[in-house]
Amino acid sequence: MTSDIVLYFSALTGLAMVAMAALRGWDGWLSLKRLEFERTDMGDAATMIDLADMRERLRKLEAIAAGVDL
Repeated sequence: MTSDIVLYFSALTGLAMVAMAALRGWDGWLSLKRLEFERTDMGDAATMIDLADMRERLRKLEAIAAGVDL
């Protein structure tokens, strides 16, 4: 009985650690994409519109990653 509780607690702790690592990786990937978008040359109007659209999508993805309802 006691060993089962220890096993379940250990599994839950391991799952939490994996989830935190995955979320940290996701946040790093979003930061990288944000930097890529900021460094993009702003040439013509179509590029600027595409860039604005990508930034809006990035904001939505960040809100989803943070658990915020839109």
